[in-house]
Amino acid sequence: MQTRNKLFDDIGQLMTNAMGVAQGARDEAETAMKGMMDRWLADRDFVTREEFDAVRGMAQKAREENEALKARIEALEAKG
Repeated sequence: MQTRNKLFDDIGQLMTNAMGVAQGARDEAETAMKGMMDRWLADRDFVTREEFDAVRGMAQKAREENEALKARIEALEAKG
């Protein structure tokens, strides 16, 4: 009976080791894929969401300032 338990222990250890190797390979593949995607995106000159939001905010502020200036000009022209 002791031989059977040793056999099961060895099989269990082998399976544990195999799962560790598989997990390591998965992590390595994910890292490689992420690196490839980062390089591909960098080559395309895409902007980040933060950059997009910042520029959109600046454009909105410029529109508001233009509208205010337009109203001022119209008011000055109406006086003159």
